[in-house]
Amino acid sequence: WNRGYDKKPLDEVLQIGAVKLEGLGGRITDTFNAYIRPQVHQKLNPPAKRLPELERILSSEQTFPAAEAAPEEALARRIAVFPDSFFVAVADGEIAGFINGCVTDDRVICDAMFEDPAYHKPDGQYQAVFGLDVSPRYQHQGLAHRLMEHLIADARRRGRKGLILTCKEHLIGFYGSFGYQNLGVSASVHGGAVWYDMILIF
Repeated sequence: WNRGYDKKPLDEVLQIGAVKLEGLGGRITDTFNAYIRPQVHQKLNPPAKRLPELERILSSEQTFPAAEAAPEEALARRIAVFPDSFFVAVADGEIAGFINGCVTDDRVICDAMFEDPAYHKPDGQYQAVFGLDVSPRYQHQGLAHRLMEHLIADARRRGRKGLILTCKEHLIGFYGSFGYQNLGVSASVHGGAVWYDMILIF
């Protein structure tokens, strides 16, 4: 993906991705995914012009407890290393939510994955979910469901075997509604919390 039409390597590439909804909480009606040279973003519409500072904006929008939230630099690394699986929902010109995670051959998430981009394997079998976050203004309107459904569909389209994630006990039912199976208490101690390993197999 880092080669231009002239087949020459690009030093830097930005990915733009968007999901169009049929109103807040509505079904996904269209998606867009493209790679551009950094200098091109200056000619795009206002939301796209904010891409260079996306990691800072996302950090400020997170609703996870401080000990569990990904710091700005971690989000920056994720955007740089696996842009193909970092999706942002935009509503009314502002970031409404996002979902992201690396791709791996492992069936469970380990804590090191959150910090070390070397765990990302582009042709891996499982799409991991590191974070599903919706801004308070857009919560309880179905956006989290739409983001998860989009990531699941994308993983299926790319030929993955399934998806993996960790969650707290009160969210087991939520992820179970998508078909995730509970594998029990996780070895993860991320943020000092108790997590459960979940897996969705196609």
